[in-house]
Amino acid sequence: MDLGVISVRYARALLKCATGLKLEDQVYKEMQTLSRSFLEVPELRFTIDNPMLPKDKKAKLIATACGDGVCDLTKKFVDLVLRDDREKTLQFMAASYITLYRKQKNIIRGSLITAAPVSKETEDRMRKMVENKTHGSVEFNTEVDPKIIGGFILEYDTYRMDASVKTKLNNILIQLKK
Repeated sequence: MDLGVISVRYARALLKCATGLKLEDQVYKEMQTLSRSFLEVPELRFTIDNPMLPKDKKAKLIATACGDGVCDLTKKFVDLVLRDDREKTLQFMAASYITLYRKQKNIIRGSLITAAPVSKETEDRMRKMVENKTHGSVEFNTEVDPKIIGGFILEYDTYRMDASVKTKLNNILIQLKK
């Protein structure tokens, strides 16, 4: 069976159960933490995939990777995944849950890249602008990249607004070369 199909099925079942129990927000945070743990600690995946490690130790390790105060639903879900020998797809299940949750809650991911740090008010204003355009809520990530010289780059969904000085200078250079 396809890895993507498996992970989406498990994630969809987890989201449906979590929504029924009104735990979807907590499970979302736990899946984000788990997903981040897989990215930040590559050894985690190899340890969980190790067939010599007992399932109870794997469950404890995964619960730790999910963060503090893991809810019973997440623990039961991890037990189910381990019982079905699907731990190799757990990282993809977490990512699928995050995607499905965002779709269900109409959450858009956005980022604002600036040359210098911006005030909280500016960040909130940009977030509200994106929320008004998308009619949903926005998970906003702000980055500082001095290479853009000035201005900003705003990205959300499939939209990208590049108002950076670096891009404008590159456009002028291209026009001069013609």
